[in-house]
Amino acid sequence: MSRTSYDRFLTVFSPEGRLYQVEYAFKAITGSGHTAVSVRGKDTSVVITQKKVPDKLIDASSVTHLHSITPTIGCVMTGLTADAKAQVSRARQEAAEWRYKYGYEITPDALARRMANINQVYTQRAGMRPLGISMILIGIDPDHGPQCFKLDPAGYFVGFHATAAGQKQQEAMNHLEKKWKKLDSGKGADDPAGASKALSRDEVIEIAIEAMSTVHATDYKPGEVEIGIVSTSEDENPKTRRFWRVMNEAEVEHHLLAYAEKD
Repeated sequence: MSRTSYDRFLTVFSPEGRLYQVEYAFKAITGSGHTAVSVRGKDTSVVITQKKVPDKLIDASSVTHLHSITPTIGCVMTGLTADAKAQVSRARQEAAEWRYKYGYEITPDALARRMANINQVYTQRAGMRPLGISMILIGIDPDHGPQCFKLDPAGYFVGFHATAAGQKQQEAMNHLEKKWKKLDSGKGADDPAGASKALSRDEVIEIAIEAMSTVHATDYKPGEVEIGIVSTSEDENPKTRRFWRVMNEAEVEHHLLAYAEKD
C-alpha cells in the first residue's frame, strides 16, 4: 500500500505509526498565512496576531482571530476560520456548563484540558475530522495568576511562558527562546519561570510585539495587528482588571510606538 492509501482514513495508522490526516490538520494551521504570539508575565498574559482583511469591501471590524470565552478567559485561533468559530462555540458551551454545574467560572487549565480531550476524540473516530486550528488560551487563574495554554489538533495541550502558532511558528519560538535566555540578567535560561514572573505588563506586551515584528521583518500599523490581554496589573484600568479584552486601535498604536522608540 502506498502512502495515499494510508491517508484516506483518519483512523488507520501507517506502518511508521503515523496518522496522516492529523498531520494534514497541522499543515492547515501553518498554511493559514497567519502568525500568533502569546507571552505571560508576573501579572499579565497577552496574545497578538495579524489582522488581514482579504477584500477592501469587507467590514474590517467583523474580521478577528481573538475571541472571548468567559469574562476572564480569551483565545487566539490560528488556522481555518470556520473551524475556529466551531471550536470557540464549543469552548463557550463547556465553560457555561461548568459554571452552571459548579457555581464558579472555569479555570484556564480546566478549559484547556477539556478542549484538548475533545480534540483527541476527533482523531480516533471516523465520523468526524480533526479541526485545522491551533488554539492559544490565556486567562487569570485565581490561585496561579496569568496562564497561557496551547492546544493542537491531536489533542495535546501544555502551558507556556511564551509561545507562537501559525505560519512562522518556529521562527517566533526561536526568537522567544533567545529573548528568554537574556531575561533577568541572563538567568532566564536556568530559571524561565522566575524570569517570567519578573516581567511587567508593558514588558510582556513589548516582547509579544517584538517577536511578531522580528519574524515578519515588518513595522506594523495599528490596523494590521490585534492584541488581546488579561491583566491584574496596577497599570490596567480598574474596570477591566482581571478581565479579557481586545485593545482598541489607539491603545495598540501607543504600544507599537513605544516599541518603535525603544528599538
